[in-house]
Amino acid sequence: MRALADALTSVLLAPLCACCRVPLDHPTTSAVCGACWSAIPQAEGPLCEVCGDTLPSWRHLDPSPRCARCQRTERVISIGRSVGPYEGSLRDIIQALKYDRRRSLARPLAERMARTGADVLRDVDAVVPVPLHFLRQYTRGFNQAAELAQHLGIRMVVALKRSRATVTQTDLPEWQRQQNVSGAFRLRRSVPRGSVLVVVDDVSTTGATLDACARVLLDAGAREVRGLTAARAAARLP
Repeated sequence: MRALADALTSVLLAPLCACCRVPLDHPTTSAVCGACWSAIPQAEGPLCEVCGDTLPSWRHLDPSPRCARCQRTERVISIGRSVGPYEGSLRDIIQALKYDRRRSLARPLAERMARTGADVLRDVDAVVPVPLHFLRQYTRGFNQAAELAQHLGIRMVVALKRSRATVTQTDLPEWQRQQNVSGAFRLRRSVPRGSVLVVVDDVSTTGATLDACARVLLDAGAREVRGLTAARAAARLP
């Protein structure tokens, strides 16, 4: 029946892949073709244990390897991971989810996040999506971080709210990002004292947003906060 539905949909509607714009062979299965899913760039080791960035070499690594940014910046996220760099088909899929409202992409993308971030998700109590400001969520119609978090196979708790609107982090150089999100998040719902939580977002660059969320959760009684995102983007230089 699915093969028949695919054939009829392909003939009658001719839907295109949300990434490469090639006609889909199996439009009832996914809005993205198999080739684009397979082309997602993978994060390759060695990786920074805090943010998940690729380190230059396995040689001369400390027992707890950290990238140069995480060595010079005070971090509260204990461990972070992402599927891969924010480029190519991964970037296209995330943008289709966010801006084209292809919410069906959240589940398969979250499945890849769960596989990549297996260590991050191990023995955690809940996942917490990074909140949008209510005006932005009203305009978009949904929060992409929550869409991803609810498909990770772990209880999701909407524990945070964004208390003020912020400029999009991707538009800012690294040195302004911490200031942009400082004090931007508040506790919406209490979290169990001593719990281990994972903050979930679609894209992380310097980790400033994840850290800002983690500080609120730690102040609320969480014992440890980790980070998991679909992609890591290169920080824009000043």
